[in-house]
Amino acid sequence: MTGTLVALGVLLAATAFGLVRRRRDGVLRAAPGAGGATGDGRKDGDDQVGETLRPDELGAELGAKATLVQFSSAFCAPCRTTRRVLGEVAGMVDGVAHVELDAEAHLELVRRLNVVRTPTVLVLDGAGRVVQRASGAPRKADVIAALGVAIP
Repeated sequence: MTGTLVALGVLLAATAFGLVRRRRDGVLRAAPGAGGATGDGRKDGDDQVGETLRPDELGAELGAKATLVQFSSAFCAPCRTTRRVLGEVAGMVDGVAHVELDAEAHLELVRRLNVVRTPTVLVLDGAGRVVQRASGAPRKADVIAALGVAIP
């Protein structure tokens, strides 16, 4: 009887975790400090608040209006989908650049920006400030909407 209850508890916990992760995966959210409250209880000063990325850190020029930065890894299947989506969006919108970084080769940046999984997408405004971010593969419509926030 005890084993059944433990198995049931583990099954419920795993189901709850899966549902929460499914709901949050790939959703672009305002970066902490980019427009006020973080929405998750953190205070300004946490994570990448006020982070600005320079071209020399990215190894590529910033877009005139916005830049889509993607952190990827070698064996990440969703990274290929994300690369395609961000490339299409960057091709559709003038002044938007797509920069893909290998997370393993940019560990200092990964730590500084609190990138915990790949793909992670950062949306930068024209000045290189992080305004939105997503963990997981974002949808094309969500990326286009995020550019509406980044481009005044």
